[in-house]
Amino acid sequence: MRIHYLQHVAFEGLGSIEAWARNHGVALSCSRLFANEALPPLADFDWLLVMGGPMNIYQEELYPWLRQEKACIKEAIAAGKTVLGVCLGAQLIADALGATISRNPHREIGWFPLTAIHPAMSGIIPAQAPLVMHWHGDTFALPVGAERLASSEACLNQGFIYRQRVIGLQFHLETTPESLAALIAHGQDDLTPGPFTQDPTEMLAQPDRFTTINQMMAALLDSLQALDQTP
Repeated sequence: MRIHYLQHVAFEGLGSIEAWARNHGVALSCSRLFANEALPPLADFDWLLVMGGPMNIYQEELYPWLRQEKACIKEAIAAGKTVLGVCLGAQLIADALGATISRNPHREIGWFPLTAIHPAMSGIIPAQAPLVMHWHGDTFALPVGAERLASSEACLNQGFIYRQRVIGLQFHLETTPESLAALIAHGQDDLTPGPFTQDPTEMLAQPDRFTTINQMMAALLDSLQALDQTP
């Protein structure tokens, strides 16, 4: 299996997804869009992963590569590829599916519980308000034909699934202590006081939380891989 991922900034990569890919013998390739690396032809990958970043999907004048990236995502979905987006990546997929992206009423940064877990996440995300990592200021409307995967107190649409193989997660299951430390170091401007913004020390205080969410991400990737193997 071949996974290609789209990276928007140097400090926000695959997190725990990289270890899963290595352990499963997956071939990894990447377009570092911040370095103007080329996007791949569809024939070169089986899965497309669209990662996070501090920019907004509508900032095409500042980040001209967003136009080409959006076209790539649309083509991958139309071709029936498995497409998984995280945070900004989920917003880009939602945009590709025709949904509106807008400011969320509050920034949501830190460990907050998910609610209303969709049955499609059974065996992946616990049904009883699991704590997951969040770091976002925007949100997406639910694309036509997609189903909501979860909500939180601060954000109604925390994820969606579209035609089984296209998933957007507003929250982060791939975050490791190292990747969160990098986000904190580069995201100080986001850490203004608010009802859903936690202190960096609080966010890093409980290492076992990272193990739990990384296990959820591995279970999600396992389920997508199993879907590929279904006749």
